[in-house]
Amino acid sequence: MSAQTSVLPVATGRTTLATFWQSLRRHPALGWASVGTSLAASGAAVVVPLLLGRLVDLVVADGTTRSLLLTSAWILGAGFAAAVLTGASRWLVTEWGMRACADLREEVLDHALRMDSARLESAGSGDVASRVTDDVEQVTDSIRLAAGVFTALVTVLVTIAGFAALDWRIAAAFLVVLPVHVFSLRRFTPRAKRLYAAERQAAGVRTQRLLTTFGGMRTVHAYGMAQRQSQRVERASQDAADARLRAVRGFLWFANMMNYAEAIGLTAVLLAGFLLVRAGDSSVGDVTAAALLFHRLFGPLGMLLVSFNDVQSAGAALARLVGVIGVDVPATRSGDAPAGRAAAGVTAKSVSHRYADGPAVLHDVSIEIAAGESLAIVGASGAGKTTLAAILGGVFPATDGAVWLGGRLIGDLSPTDLRRTVGVVTQEVHVFAGTLADDLRLAAPDASEDDLHAALRLVGADGWVAALPAGLATPVGDGEHPVTPGQAQQLALARIALLDPPIVVLDEASAEAGSAGAHQLELASSAVIRGRTAIVVAHRLTQAHACDRVAVMSRGRIVELGRPDDLVAAGGRYAELWAAWRR
Repeated sequence: MSAQTSVLPVATGRTTLATFWQSLRRHPALGWASVGTSLAASGAAVVVPLLLGRLVDLVVADGTTRSLLLTSAWILGAGFAAAVLTGASRWLVTEWGMRACADLREEVLDHALRMDSARLESAGSGDVASRVTDDVEQVTDSIRLAAGVFTALVTVLVTIAGFAALDWRIAAAFLVVLPVHVFSLRRFTPRAKRLYAAERQAAGVRTQRLLTTFGGMRTVHAYGMAQRQSQRVERASQDAADARLRAVRGFLWFANMMNYAEAIGLTAVLLAGFLLVRAGDSSVGDVTAAALLFHRLFGPLGMLLVSFNDVQSAGAALARLVGVIGVDVPATRSGDAPAGRAAAGVTAKSVSHRYADGPAVLHDVSIEIAAGESLAIVGASGAGKTTLAAILGGVFPATDGAVWLGGRLIGDLSPTDLRRTVGVVTQEVHVFAGTLADDLRLAAPDASEDDLHAALRLVGADGWVAALPAGLATPVGDGEHPVTPGQAQQLALARIALLDPPIVVLDEASAEAGSAGAHQLELASSAVIRGRTAIVVAHRLTQAHACDRVAVMSRGRIVELGRPDDLVAAGGRYAELWAAWRR
């Protein structure tokens, strides 16, 4: 793998081919059927020029009417068989490729969903989004092209065999095109890889700029940045267009060289045929068949070479997809389903963390949270609260130290067991497209409507849900019934209630609600963490004060730890924060 700064890796050509070949091998029946029909179609198509050459010889030699009619009948039959078999082979090869591509797409999505979230964030949403949208679309659209390329390749090989069956000297004359093709490919291939890789990367940057622009639309308007941001998007779009034009110009040179090769090849075949006929070593029919075979090669050979442009582009997109698959992610293994929610504590020893090549944000943090205990984490912005909560919740691993959940080392838990053990809610929640019931059942697919209503009542969302046009069946998400930030947080808390984990991490889960909805969300949060081990990154100190203990963080360290009232009485950092909050 070759890694680039701030983006996910891009697979090498060898790794890309090996991965796609593994996807193809998962469908052996389709593979053998595709190869068989392609060979049969090409064979039938090559027979037609050979029979036409035979027909010419019969005319020159004054053959009988019966032999002329019989040869003509064979030509019609071979042509019909070639047409039917070509259609069947195209369909089979397309189906084979589509199924392999579907498997690959599912594998990419699976890896992206299980990837370390910190790595995804450092890569940027544009890089990830362009891979699972633009690149997937590029590869999928190229499958039909690949079907034509595969059929064309088989046709070229079978046609060359047909040349050899006529006369090896005519076949040798045909081979004069190879030096031109080799020269063109050797010069164009390395350059094309760079050009198309640059094109896909530029497309990723353009997507990143667009996503950040639309995502930060309010900020853009608030600071009067519309013109500057538009210029940034315009520059990214222009860079993507320039990269595309450079790739097109390179291909046009390559296409012109292919035209020269065809002219040289046809001239060589006709000249060799003329000399052989004049010397009496070949017949007019054989030369006619050779010329027709070469002319027939124009289509498939031209497709192979002309489609090289799209193949290179698709290859660059495929390499970016395989790059995602090459990223190490936790293995998908499921443990035994727990018989019920059992109490579980959290222990962290000597935990330190740094992002990429940046400075350390946590320094030797050790803490133990008893089963059923609630711990609030407070501190100034940048103190390391969110990072510590994410590590304790298993969102991503610490660079140093160890964490135990319920007595088990967090690294020994499978992704399934980890999510059964700890539920995480942050201030950045998402409402997925679909009905409200579908959104809630993401946490518990088998939950009944009674279960859904119970979870909604627990978080205080039953009132506004009952007022929706279709209740739980109301479509929500992008473009559907709007959901406020506070309501979205309630849905996230309801999903945690349905998941029913023994440990809950709430990272400023009421920060986006505003003053009007903060109290309701605090009540909802308190209801969800009741009876569970809870880690609460508190945006409002009233929420922190309701927890069993409070950890005060500063510059990546826990500087105070104890019961809220004891910390207030001690007159330290938390007492200052509490006094400022009450004022």
